Amino acid sequence: MILLQACQTAVKQEGYVKFYGPTMGTSYNITCGPTADTSLQRQVDQLLVELNQELSTYIKSSTISQFNQDNRSISLAETKYFEDNLVQSQKIFEESKGYFDPTVMPLVNYWGFGYKEKRAVQRVDSAKVDSLQQFVGFNKMNWKDGILKKSNPNLQLDFSALAKGYAVDEIGRFLSSKEVSNFLIEIGGEVLTKGKNPNGQLWTLGINIPKKEASINEMAMAIELQNKGMATSGNYRIFYQGDGYEYAHTINPITGFPEKSNLLSATVVADNCMIADG
Repeated sequence: MILLQACQTAVKQEGYVKFYGPTMGTSYNITCGPTADTSLQRQVDQLLVELNQELSTYIKSSTISQFNQDNRSISLAETKYFEDNLVQSQKIFEESKGYFDPTVMPLVNYWGFGYKEKRAVQRVDSAKVDSLQQFVGFNKMNWKDGILKKSNPNLQLDFSALAKGYAVDEIGRFLSSKEVSNFLIEIGGEVLTKGKNPNGQLWTLGINIPKKEASINEMAMAIELQNKGMATSGNYRIFYQGDGYEYAHTINPITGFPEKSNLLSATVVADNCMIADG
């Protein structure tokens, strides 16, 4: 969680503009400047619509939803953002030795954190988990000659672990193309900064204390960012109470079960937000 302030849809401050809105099941906040372009928010909103139309598993007509529900192939040349997420997913999948796996969607849905019904699993069915494991494995996807195919019709993709970071980077590229030299972009806690804030200082962000009882305004520490992306993820807010146990949304694609760990929160700073998010 990061600490941001936004009082109106668009607020100008010393040549800077602030605007925000809903997207990707959460919200975005942008502060940027100096700029006199009053159409920035409209253009950012349109960009986010285009991104969601390819990457959102909650939109039935999206590229990824159609691929997940139908046993068909995708021509990557016909997509604008899909291939970027696919390629970066493969890199992190390989570097993490399979612990980052965008085909984990069937398991995420089973444990109640996906696009299907949000609910706790009260009685774990190990046989069901084992049966879903056959549909998990990024190496079961194939995209030779620019055509993405799946070896089993039940395979599904989910770019949620890096799509928000990618959207933040895309907005950053858009603002830079408009010669905006200073900005802070945030979507659901994923952040990218460039240049300085309206006070001429580095952008400073607070990291939430990783405790269930902590308010979103209680900060563990502050970090100054200069032309970097940052992402924070934790298990202390998104979790379920099961039948005598508690489990969080970090699903291990190798075991099929939520990962048990005493690590409550992790923050990554990287050259771009997509890498930090993933």
